[in-house]
Amino acid sequence: MSNGECVILLHGLARSASSMKVIEKRLSEEGYFVININYPSREYSIEELAEKVISSALLTCEDRPVNFVTHSMGGILVRQYLSVHKIPHLNKVVMLGPPNKGSEVVDKLRNAPGFSFINGDAGMQLGTGELSVPSNLGNANFDLGVIAGNQSINWILSTLIPDKDDGKVSVASTKLDGMNDHIEMETTHPFMMRNDKVIEQVIHYLKSGSFQK
Repeated sequence: MSNGECVILLHGLARSASSMKVIEKRLSEEGYFVININYPSREYSIEELAEKVISSALLTCEDRPVNFVTHSMGGILVRQYLSVHKIPHLNKVVMLGPPNKGSEVVDKLRNAPGFSFINGDAGMQLGTGELSVPSNLGNANFDLGVIAGNQSINWILSTLIPDKDDGKVSVASTKLDGMNDHIEMETTHPFMMRNDKVIEQVIHYLKSGSFQK
């Protein structure tokens, strides 16, 4: 039975809604009205994806209070959308491994053969330079909690990232000025949204506005 709050789930680049199935099930069990969006992350720019995907999801939420739980680039779509639109009933946003300051991996591999083809227009916008979308979206002016992973199963990519990272994004890059809370957890980028401890922290934030330290 829904508790009246909507939670929109947004997967990351080159992933699908199935990657968010575990967290979808847990949030539904907690009584949230959950919308798990499957979107073509490699076919459009971040600006186009934000408009297409989030506008549609909000219609499904109807008049319910709106929350977002995002993985990786999904968080950048929310920031992009909120830079242009106001969501009247916006409640909380929880981002998992977001490249809020961009990713050094994109900087260093953007000219590698096949990189652009594999990651699409949106993926190429996730670097840290002048053309970086996340670096130019400004501070968080909404209720935001961020979970960063500090474990990697991709040591090759980790060598391209400074300091602690989750195999794709540095812990430092997940942080965003204006966020309400931030927590670092022993989890990896590809699997954090299926990690039971991460999911419990997501639920705790949605209910209380803070992580359990």
